[in-house]
Amino acid sequence: MILIIDDDSAIRSSLSFMLKRAKYEVQAVAGPREAIEIVRSVAPQLILMDMNFTLSTTGEEGLTLLKQVKIFRPDVPVILMTAWGSIQLAVQGMQAGAFDFITKPWNNVALMQRIETALELTADKQKPEAPVVDNDGFDRSHIIGKSKPLMDVLATIKRIARTNASVLITGESGTGKELIAEAVHINSSRAKKPFVKVNLGGISHTLFESEMFGHKKGAFTDATSDRMGRFELADKGTIFLDEIGDLDLSCQVKLLRVLQEQTFEVLGDSRPRKVDIRVVSATNADLSRMVREHTFREDLFYRINLITVHLPALRERREDIPLLVRYFADKQCEANGLPKVDFTVEAMEYLSRLPYPGNIRELKNLVERTLLVSGKQVLMSEDFKAQYQCPVEPKVSSNLQGMTLEEIERQTILQALEKYNNNMSQVATALGISRAALYRRLEKYNIMIND
Repeated sequence: MILIIDDDSAIRSSLSFMLKRAKYEVQAVAGPREAIEIVRSVAPQLILMDMNFTLSTTGEEGLTLLKQVKIFRPDVPVILMTAWGSIQLAVQGMQAGAFDFITKPWNNVALMQRIETALELTADKQKPEAPVVDNDGFDRSHIIGKSKPLMDVLATIKRIARTNASVLITGESGTGKELIAEAVHINSSRAKKPFVKVNLGGISHTLFESEMFGHKKGAFTDATSDRMGRFELADKGTIFLDEIGDLDLSCQVKLLRVLQEQTFEVLGDSRPRKVDIRVVSATNADLSRMVREHTFREDLFYRINLITVHLPALRERREDIPLLVRYFADKQCEANGLPKVDFTVEAMEYLSRLPYPGNIRELKNLVERTLLVSGKQVLMSEDFKAQYQCPVEPKVSSNLQGMTLEEIERQTILQALEKYNNNMSQVATALGISRAALYRRLEKYNIMIND
């Protein structure tokens, strides 16, 4: 299904007619509220999104909606549309995760070509790959490396995967916690049942109950239809609670009840519903310290970490860097129809020395960006140096002694925003956190990006 979001009914009708004639299933809505309702419950193949929904012509409404959509559907390609096109707006949209950008009025043939390109590239990425299975039958698909720290983690996963024990995966941002969670699921007895991912860092406390437990039509003002929550979607399978350390205390209470009793109530319906789920959580926060500081509930902490798996930082498994570089380069070449690239010895040595505060995610971005920008078939150390973004070095404040940890974190984020000119991807990489976690912190500290 292709989702069209535009407040102009003539635009919606025109695009719907063109796409239906091309044999695509289409759904069209007038604004952000209806769009978010759809993307929460269904993953469109593609989204065509207007940039303005009121009299404003700045494009900020479209950029805000794009960021919200990317929290729920990070893999869905989005093509932005506006009658007020500008290079700066296009750059902002691409930085926020858009696939492409067009201005109104458009040429139908050119637009269809862009739509088909977006769908083809997305389909290539979603093609299932043959699982990588060890001699003992353990499926370690997409987990690349053979260093001792990584093999110790996989040995633990092999032992506990077939149990129903709750698992807490810890480690710095970008170390591959989601891949480990998937490995737990696909090697368990629940492998053929749903694996539902929830980024708790991207859900505000006001939406928590509706998102996790679902709601009935009319349960609140904007509840125009029934919606199934994430726990019900995960029934008989595994639910992955990512960035659980970012969860508000009031939401922690609601989550604890579900995990203790395996029951929940849909908003607008007082009838308790039973679920059979395995819980895998992940965080880059120090939950033990948060428990001591009373920002994370102790009872919830012990409920989610029957088994704790700690992922090593990339700097602790440097021997895996050449394998990861080769893997990311091959995947990027395959996705874009490019010939296979090679690396000089000096290039590999340079990549193996970098600090990587953003871990594997940072390495992946650096390899892919350098490969695409350079256009070479043999990449040298100079090519990577040209694309490498040095991590943020926080300015030492003479007043540091009087600042709280939250004040220090807020100041560091502001410095990163200034250094990278509000480029969210670069800021998140430099700080060693995900984009969703960055947006959560911007909201927490009331930081306006335009400032």
